[in-house]
Amino acid sequence: MKKLLKNIAILTVVLLLSVNGYSQSDDIKVPLRFDHYYTYDQVVQALKVLHKAYPDLTKLEVVGKSEENREIYALTINNPKTGEELSKPGVYVDGNIHGNEIQASEVCLYFLNTLLTKYGNNEKITKLVDKNAYYVIPVVNVDGRCHFFTDANTSSSNRGLRRPKDDDRDGLFDEDFPDDLDGDGNICRMRKKDPFGKYKTDPEDPRLMIRVKPGEKGEWTRLGQEGIDNDGDGRVNEDSEGYVDPNRNWGFNWAPQYVQGGAGDYPLSGVGLKGIADFIMQKPNIIIGYAFHNSGGMFLRGPSTKSQGKFHPKDIEVMDYLGKNNEKIVPGYRYLISWKDLYSTYGDFGDFLDNIIGAYTFVGELFMSSTETYRDPEQKTEEEDDMFRGSSNERNREKLKYNDHVAMGELYKEWKEYDHPTYGKIEIGGWVKMSSRLPHPFMLQDLVHRNASAVIFSAEQTPEVEMEVFEVKKIDKNLSRVRIRLVNDKAMPSISYHSVQKKAYPKDILKLSGQGIKIISGGQLTDNYRDKVNYKEYKPEVQFCQVPGFGKVEYQFLVSGKGNLVIEYESMKAGKIKKQVKL
Repeated sequence: MKKLLKNIAILTVVLLLSVNGYSQSDDIKVPLRFDHYYTYDQVVQALKVLHKAYPDLTKLEVVGKSEENREIYALTINNPKTGEELSKPGVYVDGNIHGNEIQASEVCLYFLNTLLTKYGNNEKITKLVDKNAYYVIPVVNVDGRCHFFTDANTSSSNRGLRRPKDDDRDGLFDEDFPDDLDGDGNICRMRKKDPFGKYKTDPEDPRLMIRVKPGEKGEWTRLGQEGIDNDGDGRVNEDSEGYVDPNRNWGFNWAPQYVQGGAGDYPLSGVGLKGIADFIMQKPNIIIGYAFHNSGGMFLRGPSTKSQGKFHPKDIEVMDYLGKNNEKIVPGYRYLISWKDLYSTYGDFGDFLDNIIGAYTFVGELFMSSTETYRDPEQKTEEEDDMFRGSSNERNREKLKYNDHVAMGELYKEWKEYDHPTYGKIEIGGWVKMSSRLPHPFMLQDLVHRNASAVIFSAEQTPEVEMEVFEVKKIDKNLSRVRIRLVNDKAMPSISYHSVQKKAYPKDILKLSGQGIKIISGGQLTDNYRDKVNYKEYKPEVQFCQVPGFGKVEYQFLVSGKGNLVIEYESMKAGKIKKQVKL
């Protein structure tokens, strides 16, 4: 009998996991599936099977460990036959920096799966894999992802790093987590029958409550999140995992806790974040970055605070070109400026990548709650996306109908009685953790494909610099005029204008040399018809340059001597070119 009961308990857990949109099956194969969510362990296994299937194109490494000693993995994709990874433009992608933002990791896995499984079969993907190096960290907050699946949560809880913190300032640390009173794996809401309460049952749907009007008799008091007052301070669930926000802890424009909530004690105090930062700093070729979060339907660009000022106009042109195309690739998503269109943040990862690494960075907020529809074709709502603006009763009624008739009732827990140790007879119910900020698994394939496609579009626009020696002309007995053109057909320049302006790292170098050859003069050619040149006074054989997106730069040199003239171009982001001409 005990064995039978044990088997029934195991089966019940498996069924609950399946209903909530993820599977505990360890049988992960290439190509990966995207009809469910992967647990932390399954993400690790998925990375390992991709690496095993494509060992010649991938490198799998642990870039750091978390507060709870879990490993943070990065998978690098590079074709060594077309060059070393640091000699190519770098594309960086990560996800799940907040523990509850799990679909962000699925986008990363889908992106990896697409590049690898289509390599050699799809001409576009093959060219992109040969052109760039790709650095992908699917799970930044590995502890958060693990606890989101294994612990009871709301869709919005379990965001921060697992660093003990006295959130309620009572001298105790992390002592008042939410409590899964009914043991269903979710933290829902509590309500109690109360004739003096401020709410009554919605006459159109008894699962909802609406505020009573002045003088109207109440029916319910809302008690907040499911839980109890573990520390006896009169508040419920107010001190869970130590709240250091991993997207407020980076080493650029950081501000302390009294300015920025969740900042942590100092920049990169998160041990896992420090490991990721070290990994990124070793990849100076990164020129485009995507960091995926989970809600709102947005592609955000920096700056994250107004005080930083505006980006260089030429960089804004690049971001606009990419961002507006992203809007076309992912219908309904909006391309926005973080501080201006959303809110200001300090110690933000996007600012770190923009300013320290010199990349063009987008934050992808993935899910639009407005897609959970159940309405007449002609019907319109006052606010299509209410994630940051609150929810109307009309919208909640529609979401419940969507739950009932499209999601098969899997997103909402019906109210059930419970005997609470403090409040007595109450009811527990509401939206489960795999809802609201997360798409139902049937919607996952479209979400991951479109957002991975946005990254692929940007990867196509990394700089492709070509060198043309378009004139070698003898102008005297032992003197030649050499003209060189550097052309870039893609949107991104060889170095961002912001990096040039702030001197974040060295500009590109154009260098001439040769045995028995002397460079008399050289500089940027501004008008090749009128022979106008901005000559460099010292060391003319070395020119510092930037190749614009969708543009070119030209240089002129006066060279004495005979023999082989070696021309070298080297860029931290756009690679290297070497040519030789005979004088």
